[in-house]
Amino acid sequence: MSLNRSEKEAVINEVTSLAAKAQTLVIAEYRGITVADMTKLRVDARSKGVSLSVLKNTLARRAVAGSQFDVVADQMTGPLIYGFSEDAVAAAKVVADFAKTNDKLVIRGGAFAGKALDVNGVKQLANIPSKEVLLAQLCGLLMSPISRTAVVLGALATKKGDGEAVAA
Repeated sequence: MSLNRSEKEAVINEVTSLAAKAQTLVIAEYRGITVADMTKLRVDARSKGVSLSVLKNTLARRAVAGSQFDVVADQMTGPLIYGFSEDAVAAAKVVADFAKTNDKLVIRGGAFAGKALDVNGVKQLANIPSKEVLLAQLCGLLMSPISRTAVVLGALATKKGDGEAVAA
């Protein structure tokens, strides 16, 4: 069933607004995935703030034209699922994690910050820790010198206290 012109324009406008807000686009081929598996993928994506869409490639190309995702327009061929996310790593993480357990989902590429990503680029993006983990690591790094200094000063105070006890 084909869409009429107004329905196509509505799809293009919706995807254009998604692309305008998103930082990352991940493209994957979904040929052969069961409906149940696709439903699990969509539920997981929705819970992480990722918008997954199966679109006609011509409509997707028109929607991303002029945006930062225009760099992957040449990769938009075949049966594809498009994952847009406002979080820089969420779309890549959702699709890559699902692809680990389901070999029928094949990552084709993506785009981040106006640069096209190949399969390995998407997987590397997926391996970046979340914002909360990165902030915790940064706090740990900032606290490390302070805690080391406190340990050294505590050891000196203990040693000095032991030295006074021996002298008495």
